[in-house]
Amino acid sequence: MVHVRRLVLDVLKPHDPDVVTVAGSVADCEGVSGVNAVLLETDREVQNVKLTVEGDSVPVEAVHDTVEDLGGTVHSIDEVVCGEVVVEESETPQD
Repeated sequence: MVHVRRLVLDVLKPHDPDVVTVAGSVADCEGVSGVNAVLLETDREVQNVKLTVEGDSVPVEAVHDTVEDLGGTVHSIDEVVCGEVVVEESETPQD
């Protein structure tokens, strides 16, 4: 079994529920230690939010289902960290 330590999602959600509710609901998923929600863009009907989810074993499907149950859509998975430790991204010459 793969242990996901960090999951970064690009989420499109309606204005209601607010980002506090979305972050709190995702944080309530078993295996999640914390959630960071950053509002990237807002328009008349929707908001684009970057969700960073961390824990010992983040339940990817449960997080996805929670976002959808709140009316949101996961546009993409932008980062995944797996394994025994959290490995930070390294800068390379291409960056």
